[in-house]
Parts: sequence; C-alpha cells; structure tokens
Amino acid sequence: RMERLLLPHPPPRITTILCFICLLQINFVACQLFALLAAFWFRIYLGPSHASSAVRHAFATLFGIYFAVFCFGWYSIHLFVLVMMNYGIMNMASIPNIHRYSFVVAMGYLTLCHISRIYIFHYGILTTDFSGPLMIITQKITTLACQLHDGIGRQAEELTAEQNRLAVKTRPSLLEYLSYLLNFMSIIAGPCSNYKDYIAFIEGRHVHMKLLEVNWKQKGYDRLPDPSPTGAVMYKLCITLVSLILFLTLTKNFPMAYIIDNEFLDKTPFLSRLGYLYVVTQAAKPKYYFAWTLADAVNNAAGYGFSGVDERGTFRWDLLSNLNIWSIETATSFKMYIENWNIQTAAWLKRVCYDRAPWYPTALTFILSALWHGIYPGYYFTFLTGILITLAARAIRNNCRRYFLSSVPLKIAYDVVTWVVTQLAVCYTVAPFVMLAVEPTIKFYK
Repeated sequence: RMERLLLPHPPPRITTILCFICLLQINFVACQLFALLAAFWFRIYLGPSHASSAVRHAFATLFGIYFAVFCFGWYSIHLFVLVMMNYGIMNMASIPNIHRYSFVVAMGYLTLCHISRIYIFHYGILTTDFSGPLMIITQKITTLACQLHDGIGRQAEELTAEQNRLAVKTRPSLLEYLSYLLNFMSIIAGPCSNYKDYIAFIEGRHVHMKLLEVNWKQKGYDRLPDPSPTGAVMYKLCITLVSLILFLTLTKNFPMAYIIDNEFLDKTPFLSRLGYLYVVTQAAKPKYYFAWTLADAVNNAAGYGFSGVDERGTFRWDLLSNLNIWSIETATSFKMYIENWNIQTAAWLKRVCYDRAPWYPTALTFILSALWHGIYPGYYFTFLTGILITLAARAIRNNCRRYFLSSVPLKIAYDVVTWVVTQLAVCYTVAPFVMLAVEPTIKFYK
C-alpha cells in the first residue's frame, strides 16, 4: 500500500486517455463478437434465397453504421463525412479524373484526421480509434474509383487481366455504395475487398462464380456443391483465441521499449540484443493476428470470402484473409514476408499505386503505405528502410540464389541463412513502426 502511495501518479490527461483507450478496445472486441453472431444470422435468415439484394444491402449498412457509432461515438462522423464527400465526387466528377479526385480527397481527409488524432490521443499511444475504419474506407473508396475508371474510362486492351476482371462498368447506387463502404462485416477492422466481389456476394453469385471454374462432372458430382464456411470460421476462431492468449502473455511482458533501455544497451552483448529484438518483434504480432483473423472469420460467417477449390479438392475461404502465419514465420525473403502480411492492404497498394505509377513504382508504393498509416515519424523510417531492404533483397536473390540450387544441402543452408537474415531485417525495419517517435528510433539504430 505504501509503495502504491509513493509511485508517481500519471497526469490527469494521460489517465483520461488511457481510460478512453480501454473503453475503445472493449468496444472493438464487443462489436466484432456481436458482428460474428450477426454474420451467422445474416447468412442463415437473410441469405440470397430468403431476402432481396436491397434488403441485404440495407441490413448490412444499418448494422455497420450502428457498430461505428457504438464503438467510436461522435468520432464516427468522420467516416460518414468522407463517404458522402466521395459519393458526390463519384457522381459529379468526369470519368477520366474520378480516380484522381477520389484519391486526393480520401487520402487528404485521412491525413488531416491522422494529424488531429495526435491532439486527441497522447503522442505515441496506439489504439483502436476512429482512424482504423477511416483507413479501410479510404482503401475502398480509392479501389472503387480506380475500378470505375477502368470500367468506363479506359479501353479493354489498355487493362491488365486483373484490371479487366475487376473493372466496374456502371456507377453504383447510393445503397450499394453505402453497403460496400459501411457494411457491418468490415466497418471495424476491414478488410478491403473488391466492389464486384462484394456485390456478387450480396446478390448470391459469389460462391457459384468460383464453383463454376471447376468441372464437377469429372469429379462425380451431378450438381454444384454447397460449401459451408463453418469449418473455416471455427478454425479461424481457434487462431484468434491462441492469438489473444499470446497477446495477454507475451506482448505485455516483452515491450519494444526495453530494447532502447540504457541498462539493457550497456550490459547486453550485441548478439543477445539481436535475439531479444526478434523476441519483442514476435511479441508485437499477436494483436494483429487476433484482429485480422477475427475480421476474416466475421466475413466468412456471413458467407463472404470463398475463393474456390484447391488442387486437393478442399474448399478455400481465404479470399479476404489478411495474413498467412506459416508463410510469415518461415519467410526466406523480404518479398515473401510482406506478401503474406496485411495481404489485402498490399493488394490495394498494388492496384491503386504500383500498377499505375508512371515511375519508381516500388518507392511510390512504400511512400503511399507510410502516408496511409499516419504521420508518426516511425512509419516513414520503416517504409523508407523497406525500399532499401526490398531492392537489396531482390538483388541478392537474383544474383546469388542460383549458386545454391545445385544440391539439397546447399539449398537447405541457403534457406536457413536467408530465413535468419530475413527475420532480422524485418525486425530492424519494423521497430520504428512500433516506437513511432524519432528519438527512440535513432537510439535503436545506434
């Protein structure tokens, strides 16, 4: 009791912020769990065979708006303002410029909100605040604008195969637009999906489109099967539970800040510091695994996310998956790592930036990623470093890998070394992302 009395009390502003953060986190988990139940109900009682597309759109939109208001209070007004601003752009702007105007307005508004939240929340405190949904909505707005531009403003021969497949030929109605951007399945934690995939899901064509890619008669079926997402949802909920346990045990006990503690730096050998850097980076991952896997499960529970049948005949529900944990943890190249981390954001960056950049697509894509994440200096340290790491890893792989493919032992040795180097390169790159500020980042680099 005496020790508690002697401990310094945090300033009232910080105490208020921490209490607000706890409330936001509780609201976030409560919303996602309720969304999971609503998704099952949506699939069973409001499936395409039981309700019209308009009813499904309306239900998804109204529940999404309710979740946003419940979770973020009056801050949710930012979501609705941005959505309506861009709806006006989509209907009034010329098709040749619709993607440019939408991109500038969405990214500009998001950046202003990133700046303002520095004053709302204490610098350096990351939490589940209104900027998270705003980031997802920004992805969706720019994705739809680019795909609408491809569908109406460009010729088919100008498009890549993927752009041609995803091109939107007509402007969506207000209800379709609101449903795509604000539906309850993705309003809180995403992920971003393509407009045509979402509309196909609402209209009941989503699964059939993927099943028609397989010749079922050769497999002995006299009609199309009816894949159920229940198994995929249960599997992902198990991953969510394990991630939550790891978050509660590891993340709290291995803070990233300890790697720049003066006593730690003075007394710990260099190799031990590298080892601890790997441990604290691993400890920072479970919260992302938890949030993204739960969001994926919510969409699957509603019947959204079917991606087809693999070579073994297994139904796959990973169309909206945001990560591949096994590929992340066993990655032997920087490219392999980032391709399996935040997959839907990487796809968005490719579609709206990398594939459309007139020059330096790699650099521009990393810069856009940093700007999308926010204005903390740590983000820019991370993504600018990522440019150099990506180019270096690409050069090494292109020039050296072929010398290690002549025998199995050499290949195994190459994979082990590149795994170690990749994991440490990722740790080095993402540490500023977690620390956010300039001073701890520079201290870490030193």
